[in-house]
This record gives sequence, C-alpha cells and structure tokens, in this order.
Amino acid sequence: MRTLIKNGRVVTAVDDYVADIFIDGETVTTIGKSLDVEADVVIDASGKIVIPGGIDPHTHMELPFGGTQSSDDFFTGTRAAAFGGTTTIIDFAVQTKGESMTAGVDAWHKKAEGKTCIDYGFHLITTEFEDGTEREMYSLMEEGITSFKLFMAYPGVFLADDATIFRAMSAAGKCGGLICMHAENGIVINEIIKRFLADGRTAPKYHALTRPTIAEAEGVHRAIAIAEMAESPVYIVHLSCTDALNQVRQARDRGIAAFAETCPQYLFHSIEDYGDGWDGAKYVMTPPLREKHNCADLWTGLKMDDLQVISTDHCPFCMKEQKELGLGDFTKIPNGAPGVENRLALIYNGGVVENRISLNRFVELTSTAAAKMFGMFPKKGTIAVGSD
Repeated sequence: MRTLIKNGRVVTAVDDYVADIFIDGETVTTIGKSLDVEADVVIDASGKIVIPGGIDPHTHMELPFGGTQSSDDFFTGTRAAAFGGTTTIIDFAVQTKGESMTAGVDAWHKKAEGKTCIDYGFHLITTEFEDGTEREMYSLMEEGITSFKLFMAYPGVFLADDATIFRAMSAAGKCGGLICMHAENGIVINEIIKRFLADGRTAPKYHALTRPTIAEAEGVHRAIAIAEMAESPVYIVHLSCTDALNQVRQARDRGIAAFAETCPQYLFHSIEDYGDGWDGAKYVMTPPLREKHNCADLWTGLKMDDLQVISTDHCPFCMKEQKELGLGDFTKIPNGAPGVENRLALIYNGGVVENRISLNRFVELTSTAAAKMFGMFPKKGTIAVGSD
C-alpha cells in the first residue's frame, strides 16, 4: 500500500519543517513539498505534528514473577503500545538458570510469534555467565541480540555478583554489546526487609521504605565503576532518584560511557501515593516511587542529557488475584505497573506542554535515542528516506 501524508509538521530529534511524506509499503521513499505521486491513501496532516513511531526499550510481556506472570501477552501489550503511538518495543527474554542464553531467546520468540501488532526486539536477562557464555553472547549478537541485562537485586533469583557482572561487561565491551543494569544493593535491601517483616511492617508502603535511594545510588556507582574497569559502556535501567542520577552525571562528566533511562512513574508519581492501605499495592514496582523532589531533578536530567531515554518498564499485574498474592506481606506483591500505552501522551503533556523539554527533545527521548542505543537508527527513530 502506498500512503501520502500531506502538509504535516515533520519533527525529528534535530529537524522541524512542513513537508509531504510518501510511504511505499512500510518504508519512507520520498519527502518533499507538494509531492505529485499516486497513493492508495492520502492523509491531510495540516496543522498536525508528524513524528517517528515511539520506541519503548523496556517492557516485560508474559514475564514470570512471584508465582504469576505479567498480565499482558504480546498481543494485548503491543496493541496497547500501538494505541499510544509506540511502534517498536524491546522486551526482556530471560535465561533460565541452568539453561543456555539461546534457549531463553527462543522461548521468548515463541511467546511473541504471530501475536505482535508492532515491531519488537529482545534484550536478554542473563542469569549465568560461565565458561563458554562469551561465545554464546557473540553468537546472539550476530542474530541481533546486542544488549544483555544483569541484576544487582533479587538475591536467589536474578542477582549477579560483581565477578559475574565484570565478566559479562568485559565480554560485551569486546564485541560492541551493551550491558543493561538493574542497579540496587539487593543484599543490603534484603537485610532491611527482614527487619521490617520482623517488626510486623507488612503494608505496601514498606516496599518503598525498604529500598532507600542510597541503595540505588550505591548500585549505580558500583555498576559504573565495574564498567570502567571492564572497559565497557553501561546502561542503567529505570533510574528513579536524584542520588542515582548524580552518579551518572558525575561519570559522564568524567567521560565515562554511562547511559541511563527513566520512566513516567518516576516523573509524575511519588512515595505519598502508597498511602497506608492496600491500595498502595498498585504502585509496588522496583525501584519504588520516591520523594516528590526527585521528579523535578529527573526532568532536569532529561533536559540536560544526563538521562538519555524514557522507557516504561511496562509490567502490569491485576490488583485482584495477582497483586493480592501479597496481602499481609509486601514482599509477595508482584512488582510492576503498566505504561506502554500512555508514555507518549504523558511525556508530551508533562514535558513539552509544560515547557520542561522541547519538542525535538521529546522525540529524542521517546524514539531516537533508543534507536541509536540499540542499533535501529536510522531505520527507526527518525523520519528520513529509507526509514520505517
């Protein structure tokens, strides 16, 4: 099908102009003024903004967690993304302990195959990095899996020790891969949680109070230090607070290849939303919501390029049956919340309309930067001849 978009205000991360766009199939073939071409569909975009499709590089469809799995599958989740203007997601496949990396990727391909409404790719959550793993990492990179996630949290489930992180970063650094890091001091957090439970503090709000900002900042500092020793870049996922942001800013000021994303929940919500009752379970995610002042600092970080990407960490669980697994014990509440459908609208209104960021920066944060970070630019993340 041939589509002509006429008279739209075309906005990318670097441009802002009025033009016609001719699309043959799924590819932009011509951009210009008053194009005289035959098209099956003509869209008059006069007075409208035309931007690249959003890219959400952090989603969790059908993710097993806490005795259940996230409530969106690859159909419902990508349908929601499409409604919200996101045309590409990068989901996290999981390497099960004792199995190969390839088996983890294959399992997620089976979940997604034939279901998705938009384009998708995968990172791989790496639970082991032993002899031979480096060769498997290189093989996966040839197939297009170029980013690998490790955790400093969730002891006994995902947590990787510093030696494992160093080995993975060293391997990725050699071959142009990227380690995505969930950065919190999970060992200390686990000890804090034990104290709270022993004192009978079990309500949802204690999820936040047992994961202090200093634990995230320490994890970010350590992740960056290990990356520096491994001579590898590092990408901090779902950064939530000023203390952690300062670690990224300081590293980047020293010329370290440290990158970070944040999410809408950390820009609009705060720890006060937990309240004292069960309703706070809807906000149980990791990292948790923070004190309100962190929101303003994160917006500044986005404006100043201390933060490069806005993702969602989309990982929804139903309040009934799923979140209720944690009634009486916040540690058993499945961690996660939705976001993939509302991300662009939230950031446009809260960012561009409220004059926190420019329209070009909006496009960069929600599409272009992720495309560049994860090897999709300029096929995705911009509007140019040859782009999707």
